Amino acid sequence: MGIIKVENIRIYAYHGCLKEEKKIGSDYRVDLQVEADLKTSSETDKLSDTVDYVFLNKIIKEEMLKPSHLLETVGKRILDRIFNEDERIEKATVWVSKLNPPIGGDVARVTIKMTDKRKNRLK
Repeated sequence: MGIIKVENIRIYAYHGCLKEEKKIGSDYRVDLQVEADLKTSSETDKLSDTVDYVFLNKIIKEEMLKPSHLLETVGKRILDRIFNEDERIEKATVWVSKLNPPIGGDVARVTIKMTDKRKNRLK
């Protein structure tokens, strides 16, 4: 098993329970870690034999652009797509952070962290 991390993805998006948050948007940071077998790709040196981090970044950007009330919802969508679209990934953790959240205080960010593992799927 190996680990691939895509860190500090910065995105402007429109999540939140307040109407204003969906109108004006906020800055977000997303971090992702996936676990997969990297042995084959380390030997073949072929992109087709590994988890493509460009693909991971694309999923994150697409899911962050769909407005949601909760960051947990966004995190779940990201994890679901990762497992549905790349069979090599066995485990994934995503951190979704809202920077400078409107919570009436000097708070740098609020972060949710979610982890999931591949379920045994019947073919």
